[in-house]
Amino acid sequence: MADTMNHIERDVAALSNKPADRLPVYPLAMGVCRRLINGTGITYHDWVTDPKKFASAFVAGQKYFDFDFAIGLMDLSVMAGDLGAHIRMDEQNTPFVDDPCIKSLEDYEKLEVPDVTKGRSNVLVKGTGMFVKELASQVITAAFLEGPLLALTQSRGAEFVFKDMYESESSRAAVHKALHTITEYDKEMVKAFAQEKPAGLVWDYLWGSYSCLGDTEYNEFEGQHKYAGCLNELVVKEGMANCVHNCADLPHLDTQVKQYKSTIYSMAYYPLIPGSPTAKEVIAKGYADNCLMAGNIDPQGYIRWTPEKMQKTTMNLCNEVVKALKDRGLGARYCIASGCEVPPALSTKMDNIKVCVDTVKQYGTFA
Repeated sequence: MADTMNHIERDVAALSNKPADRLPVYPLAMGVCRRLINGTGITYHDWVTDPKKFASAFVAGQKYFDFDFAIGLMDLSVMAGDLGAHIRMDEQNTPFVDDPCIKSLEDYEKLEVPDVTKGRSNVLVKGTGMFVKELASQVITAAFLEGPLLALTQSRGAEFVFKDMYESESSRAAVHKALHTITEYDKEMVKAFAQEKPAGLVWDYLWGSYSCLGDTEYNEFEGQHKYAGCLNELVVKEGMANCVHNCADLPHLDTQVKQYKSTIYSMAYYPLIPGSPTAKEVIAKGYADNCLMAGNIDPQGYIRWTPEKMQKTTMNLCNEVVKALKDRGLGARYCIASGCEVPPALSTKMDNIKVCVDTVKQYGTFA
């Protein structure tokens, strides 16, 4: 069935809980799209260190795959690197912290907000602005940024941060001091992104997960107003829609969807973990009533599955979502997506991304 709406019309309908020709679709294909640049591709290292090359991957991906959204994820070590951690930068692998900048309680208090016009923070901001300029007339665009607690765990190591939260009053206070600094860093990034005019900003609030922190603990170390709360408000104040991505297994949906007043919420599903929410469940429980939910195809499927399995999986998810939306009396309030980033590895099958998009076009309709 041919599309009867363009991408922006469909996106706006979905965001407004209005009827649409079909469900929107956006496999979270970011870094992998570097392989489409200039026909032969570029290295991952070059992609994350040059704003023009960063932007060109999103433009190439849109032209080739025909997505409904464009969200500017780079990787999750950008902030840690600019805070002082050493980042391992392989040619074709996602950069990661191999030497954290926080190694003691004293180091928590030494953190300083970096200059966001330098380093990879600047590459991310300026690159986002470049693809927004190219694609904003075609699709809804969004910047992507790490939340304070995620950036802190990248800078220290998650196991150490969780230990320091509870080991003593002094270690707990040190964690809060660092979170305050990183929140100020996030504020500077939000303001910088706003100058580039994306329609939204997507936060990665990864640790809002019951497998890591309960409601009380999460509220203390990220959810409260002086951290995520004020950042969410700043995004809206700066003229962008506030959105959240959380690929954890047991997300704090009430906090991150309802309390944060998210416009888009992207999530994963882990079938082997009891309680991990399915697409049908999040719709039935009302989370899609006031928020466009997105998910939740297994990202590893884009590497491991045959095109036939990708088509069947996507078709089944479309059928599940359309029925659940109809049962709830909703419009196109769900975007078919991967539960987390499509692996940017060279082993990812580009055809599987195309199959996913094309299958939604065929089976994601409301007829």
